[in-house]
Amino acid sequence: MADRHTVSRRGFLRLAAAGGAAGALGYAGHDPGRAQEPTPADTGAEFITPATQAAIDGGLAFLDRSQNPDGSFGHSSQGAAVGVASLCGLALMAGGHQPGRGRYGRAVSRAVDYVLASATGPTPGLLSLPDAGGFGRQHQQSAYSHGFGALFLAEVSGMMPDPARQKAVRSTLEQAVAYTVEARNREGGWRYRPREDADVSVTVAQMMALRAARNAGLFVRKSVVDAAADYVRGCQMPDGGFSYMKGYGSSAFARSAASVVGLYSAGVYTGREIDRGLRYVQQYLPVRRFSFREIPDYHYLYGHYYAALAMWTAGGEYWTEWFPAIRDDLLGRNRGAGGWSDDTNGAAYATAMALIILQLPNNYLPILQK
Repeated sequence: MADRHTVSRRGFLRLAAAGGAAGALGYAGHDPGRAQEPTPADTGAEFITPATQAAIDGGLAFLDRSQNPDGSFGHSSQGAAVGVASLCGLALMAGGHQPGRGRYGRAVSRAVDYVLASATGPTPGLLSLPDAGGFGRQHQQSAYSHGFGALFLAEVSGMMPDPARQKAVRSTLEQAVAYTVEARNREGGWRYRPREDADVSVTVAQMMALRAARNAGLFVRKSVVDAAADYVRGCQMPDGGFSYMKGYGSSAFARSAASVVGLYSAGVYTGREIDRGLRYVQQYLPVRRFSFREIPDYHYLYGHYYAALAMWTAGGEYWTEWFPAIRDDLLGRNRGAGGWSDDTNGAAYATAMALIILQLPNNYLPILQK
């Protein structure tokens, strides 16, 4: 259980974050009461054991050591670099560190600068490296980077101590949102290239960014959000899971967890599609995973990132059963001072994803506040 000092600090940081986002935590279908101060039992703060906090502390220190002079992290491939930097920034913020504030506040500020610099490429509004917009895997990675980058900028909006930098964040975020809205296809979703066929994975990344942007006070038409939610709904399968694309593929853990989060991001908190989706994802509770088809290693952290967000939002027994299970699984995969590893996406990405999951009970990120 957190002591009185810790609870007070958490409450202050949550109020600062909410104020930094203009207090605009409301969204279509969103209950304003969800932004109230939660009790430890609501968040699962009591599940952050000393071993868990030690792993978190080690992971945060690892990210700080892994940051490059330009604000990027580790050795991410070019197309993914902005997305990885954004996830690392979010992971540091999930520990209570804000731009210029906290032990790792400087690292967050440098990550912001890196993401802002990525917006200077030839495609207005695209948050990716200038030459990462070609075809193939780099273009695929740049689509995700843009979504995570816009999410990160929306979360730090209003938190910048320097008015000039805050203005830069706001302006860049507005352009990024305009790019996102323009890039959607006729079905209301997104994929690797603007206006091409959609998939739920890229679509949910953009939906979370739009949700955070609206929380920060930016205007996004409700019709854009509703169309994206309809696309995700159209991918739900008879077993409650979600296919990769509408009319193509079968249910799988990672895409199904992401789809539930996408619906939450659109303000859809209840309904048959949510209940069925949560039940499908529940099958992959870490202690049960060997009863089902194995999750590919390169989807493990990605899938559990979304699964934890889904269970966090669902709350109740969904959360109190899920968090201890994924906590213990992540602690078993921890490399100590080396954070977490991912052979496909690198240690900075893996550590950021693990830290976001483990620090959800802190309730610091504006988009996740209850």
